[in-house]
Amino acid sequence: MKQLAFWFDPISPFAHLAFERLPEALAGLSYNVSYRPILFAGLLKVWGQKGPAEIEPKREWTFRHVAWLAHRDGIPLDVPAQHPFNPLALLRLMLACAPEGGTPNRQVCEAVLRHVWQGGHDANDAARLNELTRQLAPRLDPNDTAIKERLRADTAEAVSRGVFGVPTIEVDGRLFWGLDSLDMLAAFLRGDPWFDTEA
Repeated sequence: MKQLAFWFDPISPFAHLAFERLPEALAGLSYNVSYRPILFAGLLKVWGQKGPAEIEPKREWTFRHVAWLAHRDGIPLDVPAQHPFNPLALLRLMLACAPEGGTPNRQVCEAVLRHVWQGGHDANDAARLNELTRQLAPRLDPNDTAIKERLRADTAEAVSRGVFGVPTIEVDGRLFWGLDSLDMLAAFLRGDPWFDTEA
């Protein structure tokens, strides 16, 4: 069974779409996923890049493109009332829900991603965040210093592995970036001999 790390930030619509498509894209394959919340802005800072939403024509294209992809794949997607937004509270909440020494489960990540990308609401609305926190019942305080440090450390770990964007799926030391890499990932997991070539 292959071990996959799914590096993501709920600020990314592509992370939401990839998360929703992952089971279908990898149907019939034997794998286990560790969901790894990280701060996308931290990656951008390290690699000296701007986010798609910071470049107006790219922002316009990105939201039109993800609307099309969601339509194509039958995945509900509504742009949140404010975007970009500060995802720190949501990232910390996911980590606070993780078992000791582990990562948040799929149910927790799904709840957070759908909180952001379904309904078109403000992702950081205090009442909605409080309700989400109540539903997920984190085992630790999301504002605890240890949780904040864990997020910094996990983002630094992602950078050390060469992660430059979200979502990125890592398996056997290989990185597969973006929603459009899911087919390539599935081919790798099926043992496509192309991965043994120089390319």
